[in-house]
Amino acid sequence: MITFSNISKQYGRQLIFVEAGFQLNPGEKVGLVGPNGAGKTTLFRMAVGEEFPDEGEVSLPKRLTVGYFRQDVEEMAGRSVLDEAIAGSGRVGELHHELESLQHAMGDPAQADRLDRILARFGEVQEEYDHLGGYSLEAQAREVLHGLGFAGDQIDGDVGALSGGWKMRVALARVLLGRPDVLLMDEPTNHLDLESIIWLERFLKSYPGALLMTSHDREFMNRVVSKIAEIDAGEITVYSGNFDFYERERAIREANQQAAYARQQAMLAKEQRFIDRFRTHAAKAAQVQSRIKALDKIEKLELPRRRQVVQFDFRVPPRSGDQVVVIEDLHKSYGPRVIYQGFDFTVRRGERWAVMGRNGAGKTTLLKMIAGAAQPDSGTVRLGASLRMGYFAQQSLDVLDPSLTVLDQLQRDFPQDGIGSLRTLAGAFQFCGDDVEKPIRALSGGERSRLAMARMLYDPPNFLVLDEPTNHLDLATKEMLVAALSQFEGTMIFVSHDRMFLRGLASRVLELGGESGTARQPLLYPGSYVEYVEKLGHEAPGIYS
Repeated sequence: MITFSNISKQYGRQLIFVEAGFQLNPGEKVGLVGPNGAGKTTLFRMAVGEEFPDEGEVSLPKRLTVGYFRQDVEEMAGRSVLDEAIAGSGRVGELHHELESLQHAMGDPAQADRLDRILARFGEVQEEYDHLGGYSLEAQAREVLHGLGFAGDQIDGDVGALSGGWKMRVALARVLLGRPDVLLMDEPTNHLDLESIIWLERFLKSYPGALLMTSHDREFMNRVVSKIAEIDAGEITVYSGNFDFYERERAIREANQQAAYARQQAMLAKEQRFIDRFRTHAAKAAQVQSRIKALDKIEKLELPRRRQVVQFDFRVPPRSGDQVVVIEDLHKSYGPRVIYQGFDFTVRRGERWAVMGRNGAGKTTLLKMIAGAAQPDSGTVRLGASLRMGYFAQQSLDVLDPSLTVLDQLQRDFPQDGIGSLRTLAGAFQFCGDDVEKPIRALSGGERSRLAMARMLYDPPNFLVLDEPTNHLDLATKEMLVAALSQFEGTMIFVSHDRMFLRGLASRVLELGGESGTARQPLLYPGSYVEYVEKLGHEAPGIYS
């Protein structure tokens, strides 16, 4: 379907691919993995013709359709969410928008003299649109948008009014509705809540086309893909299985490589000792030369490459009072939409609350009110004694100085600490080597998120308020963060769609009520997220697996 044959690619002195090969076959679901900068995005861009290998060939059948979801979304405005989503549906999408334009023209007095021609064209377009299944497309688009978390009023609203995260969902819907032969997806779960991720899992598992995707969500990869393609040091290695299988198989291969390397090193050392011992003995000269030539012909094995994840021991925060947050008789609405109505809630020292709920249930709103970034309509949000709060949300990125480098920012924030400690901190969040010299203005959104998280946790507060902290973190960094926060001695309340984060950290679950705007009271579950799933039988509110 898509074949990469002996491709080589280099940026300056950085080798991305060296005579690498890979083939995506019809109907395959493949996860693409590898360290940052390994070449995952480059492979996607080659597949859609935006980049070309320096050597080798990328071949696709002529009539193959490819849909590419990427993290950078172009400007969207002037259409409804529904129309923007339908725009990715090829000829049917074009006809849909021509019908919209013709309907506006029919009601325009300035075009009254052209009405006959407009009506004739409308009839032609409508017939072709109907023949191609256009009227069922709108129903499919609404279904996909609902699955991705859009409410009915949002679907018919102006796409230009949406935030960047919601525009990402529109872009994702547009790719899915195109029903291409091949889906290329770069981190499709970023900006999705847990409910939407589970919907997307089901959609992709039943999708008849081929899929090649990256994702930092281990559970998502395990449930969707049946093959892993790993890019590392210029090579592409394929493993037949899900992500857990890949990790096990990779560990076995590394162990075998290490054993083979050790055996070869022992053999080489033995031969070298013989050569060194008898080099000056005339009677052994022929044997020495024979062994020297034999050693020269042996292909030397190398130790398997190991990814180093820097572990960082975060400092113990100061002790807070027993009651960290007390919420009484909270009311909050947005227009006619009721979010909270007489809500009471207490967070006590040492608890780790995971806030769950459907899109629009008020998860982020609650965190904002606790952090003081939003105010209730009535009721009180009272913080406890001796509290130092750390609030992580997308707004956290605004406190970074774009004129500084990563290391400069850390040195400015922590002037009393040595450069060694700060480099270790940066390394724990995947800023290794020369990465610490990158200017902040050149960092991606994910890199900025990692830097903001590193700054907050280096001198940790005793109360963490975290809104989607794992967005953009790769699996290794995420695992490091979960391990570090599991030792955190303070209090936490967080919103996360990442099941590894939820299972590893949540000791309490707050499930907010039902559909957006319904009055069902929140559920306070006094156990871990794992116990919550076992007790209630569902992974996310209203979604059964």
